[in-house]
Amino acid sequence: MSKIKVSLPDQVDSDIQRLVEQGEFLNRDQAVEDLLKRGISAYNTTTEETETLDEEIFDQTASEQQDPAMQDDFL
Repeated sequence: MSKIKVSLPDQVDSDIQRLVEQGEFLNRDQAVEDLLKRGISAYNTTTEETETLDEEIFDQTASEQQDPAMQDDFL
């Protein structure tokens, strides 16, 4: 595992300390590691599943599409 030195704004440091004190994380190292992972994963939002769903929307023909208001389930 690599180690890095990071300078944080006082507010971010306080927020991390508060989360540790509230029991959200066991310690400061775990908090920083988990929060960094979550931040990085937020940038990795493009997945094959999302791309596949987007493509399927445009592959439907007009005859396959249904108006939800016309379904008997809603009566």
